[in-house]
Amino acid sequence: MAYRVTFIPGDGTGPELAEATQRVLEATGVEFDWDFQDAGIDVFEKEGNPLPERTLDSIRERGLAIKGPTTTPLGSGHRSINVALRKEFDLYSCIRPCKAYAGVRTRFPQTDIVIVRENTEDLYAGIEFERGSPEMEKLRSFLGEELDSPIREDAGVSIKPISVFGSERIVESAFDYAEQNGRKKVTAAHKANIMKFSDGLFLQVAREVAERHPGIEFEDRIIDNLCNQLVSRPEEYDVIVLPNLYGDIVSDLGAGLIGGLGVAPGANIGTEGAIFEATHGSAPKYKGQNRVNPTALMLSGVLMLRHLNETEAADRMESAMAEVIRKGERVTYDLKPSRDDPSAVGTSQFADAVIEEMSS
Repeated sequence: MAYRVTFIPGDGTGPELAEATQRVLEATGVEFDWDFQDAGIDVFEKEGNPLPERTLDSIRERGLAIKGPTTTPLGSGHRSINVALRKEFDLYSCIRPCKAYAGVRTRFPQTDIVIVRENTEDLYAGIEFERGSPEMEKLRSFLGEELDSPIREDAGVSIKPISVFGSERIVESAFDYAEQNGRKKVTAAHKANIMKFSDGLFLQVAREVAERHPGIEFEDRIIDNLCNQLVSRPEEYDVIVLPNLYGDIVSDLGAGLIGGLGVAPGANIGTEGAIFEATHGSAPKYKGQNRVNPTALMLSGVLMLRHLNETEAADRMESAMAEVIRKGERVTYDLKPSRDDPSAVGTSQFADAVIEEMSS
């Protein structure tokens, strides 16, 4: 029976990446019943809504989606579609493997870590007070008069909620991932030495959860120390679980360790479904040029196959991609020794090479 999946091509280069990924996923032999839906700046310009209700209804019905990149305007305009989807479907666990593949330029070829990022709390919760607003003045008055913690009148404020509930389920998610994928260690990252009532709570809960998983080694690291060590000896780390903002930053750091966002996949999993997406943005300046590397979205498809317990198909697809990248002949410009290499192929041709490798 075919898996019913919502497919959101996205905008910018998203539709090209989506088409290539769709063909490779179908070439695994796993059957899919795709429901293609809109999201992003293109539909926003047409309808005034970057995330139409019909798209949300499709995901609600299927509980499973794969999504191409979408554009988030800087400073103004609509909020991040990715954040909206995480909130709408309580996709609390963001899983971002960072694995170096032979053939990708990197100073850290031994890197094979998994970032598990909490998706719903922390500074990304969206509880903000605008500078000079009436709400901000009420908050300033309360902080200054009631708590003796005055802040400057020209300040804006964001609130950082971290709960026992949110911390427990994300750390459990990290340990579950480790146990299901043969990983040996979970590291909790925090700034509990300074933020004792938010990060300190996260660390306390992480230690309690770790006691329920004696088969997996557990350690914790202060976030700045973790970043220092990741760029000096990343091979010492395995699964890393973090609150929302740290997870966002460290997942991009991890992508840098393995050659860039073009090879960094992502999965957002929660109580109301799962959505798989590339970590990178929509690169609108390359739209329609058949140029951008589809590896990240394809590897997100691999994560989706593993989520569906289609392990054999996932292994074949990942192995074929790894072999095409290792050979280095039919890859996009960013995977060549020189980005100006005239032998680089386009997005679609890279997909063709992966499909041929799977069938060989």
